Order: sequence, then structure tokens, then C-alpha cells
Amino acid sequence: MTDASTLHRQLRTDIERSGYYPALVSDALETALAGEPLVAYVVHHEATFERDELRRHVTVLVLTPTRLIVGHTDEHGPDDSCPESYASASTEAVRLERVDSVVVTRVVVNPARHRMGGPTREVVLTIGWGAVNRIDLEPAGCADPECDADHGYTGTSSNDDLSLRVSEAADGPDVVAQALTFAAALSEATAARLR
Repeated sequence: MTDASTLHRQLRTDIERSGYYPALVSDALETALAGEPLVAYVVHHEATFERDELRRHVTVLVLTPTRLIVGHTDEHGPDDSCPESYASASTEAVRLERVDSVVVTRVVVNPARHRMGGPTREVVLTIGWGAVNRIDLEPAGCADPECDADHGYTGTSSNDDLSLRVSEAADGPDVVAQALTFAAALSEATAARLR
């Protein structure tokens, strides 16, 4: 196990390596950390296309002994509020007792040959703590094909506050491993509160 100060240095190195406004990202995280030690983290730098422009953003997840910190930094083009390009960095600190869902989806190649701890091609980490709920509704019906009565609606509600997807092809095997390590640490931390 890596000590908290070494982990903090590794986090700073990974933020620097991403090359995405490292001083701004680090500033935002330091404020949210409030001096707490790190347990685990993952840094995900992603580029997306918005119309005909390339936009970058970075998501940093940090686990402390008491909280999950979600940092997100975006860049923006000039607009009515600012004549120059600018970036915004936001953090959310969630008490661990609020985290009620940790979903880890793994994608592996040739699953018949997969061995525990073997390579993972892609990881999707979905974390829920009740801040965002998605409701999918559709008209309800019955089995009678001749029925034209209004049966109301049926649907599902899901707790889907954050979803992070990393892959070997886009992010490299180190980031995939980092995401799995983070997911395991978060699962352990949320399970510990139930004991």
C-alpha cells in the first residue's frame, strides 16, 4: 500500500502528465481536499468534438478516508461573458456514507481465456450518491391487443451521478488499472461503513 504523501505526489504527476491546465486542476483539488490524505485516485483526460471544434476536459476522482471528491475541468471558447477562451474547474465533495451505488463494468477480450487480474480492455465506473436521478418513462400497456384503455406510464429510476469510461486504446493500460484500483478502494470504503 502506498502512503498518502506518495500518493499525493503521484496524483500531481498524473495531473501534470495530462497537460490539461495542471495548475488550475491542482488548485481546485487542493481546495476540496482540505488537507485530507488520499486513499486512491484516477485522472481521466478526454477530448470531445463539439460541432466543428475540439473540446478537452479532465475528470479527477479522489478518495479520502471520509469523502469522494469529483473534480471536473472544462475549457470554453469565447462568448458573451468573456472575449477570450476560458476554463472552469468545479469540485464536489461527497461524504462516503452518501455513496449508495458503485457499478464497475469490465470489458475483456477472449473471456474464455481471461484469468483473475488479467488485462481489461475497458472499464466503465458509475457512481451514485443521489444528486442526479434519471427517470425513463414509457406508456404502460396490457396483454390484450384490442385494449385501448389508458394504463398510465411505467418506467425506471436510476441513480446515475457520475459515469467514467476508460479504455486501453484511448487512455492506456495504466489508466485502466488506476480506474480498477480506484473502484476497488471506493467499494471497500463504502462496504466498510455497513459493517
